[in-house]
Amino acid sequence: MTADLLATIVAATRRIVEVRQERESPAALALRAQSVPSRPGCFEAALRRDDRINVIAECKRRSPSRGVLSQKYYPVQIARSYAAAGAAAISVLTEPTFFDGSLEHLAAIRMAVDLPLLRKDFVVSEYQLLEARAAGADAVLLLAAASPPGELRMLARRASELELDVLVEIHDVVEITMAVDAGARLIGYYTSIQRKMVVTL
Repeated sequence: MTADLLATIVAATRRIVEVRQERESPAALALRAQSVPSRPGCFEAALRRDDRINVIAECKRRSPSRGVLSQKYYPVQIARSYAAAGAAAISVLTEPTFFDGSLEHLAAIRMAVDLPLLRKDFVVSEYQLLEARAAGADAVLLLAAASPPGELRMLARRASELELDVLVEIHDVVEITMAVDAGARLIGYYTSIQRKMVVTL
């Protein structure tokens, strides 16, 4: 993803969050999030099992680089097939404008499978962490490239307070320094696409 595209998506995300906050206040959302049972640590524990290959399977309808991946997109059906195939966890795209995702997909999948769920989005606000918690996510993805260092630390800390595990996506030495400063440690990487992932403690 180019820097310009990332900046466009982040700007759009910030505006979308503003609109959603007008519909449901942070206080009301926080109350709704508190009513959902939490499972702190389950996402990280699933990735650390040493008796299998731990795959995070992804529910994603579209991407800016590859276009529509599935004309008929049934996220619950896909998630159930991932669970049956032995996935360790499931990543659910919730970004609506560029990836055709939604929080409703995440909530529906939560009702259908018991695997740890990761909200995959461009998280730039504490409000989105509350949304993830309310929709039944066990973890959230944070992109080091999308957040200034101070914001990344704040989001990671607040996610932990909400009992959400955190996966931080990094691409270079500068970003890994940011991630480590936010409390992360390296657990795996994807050499084929030069994308490293770390999970916060």
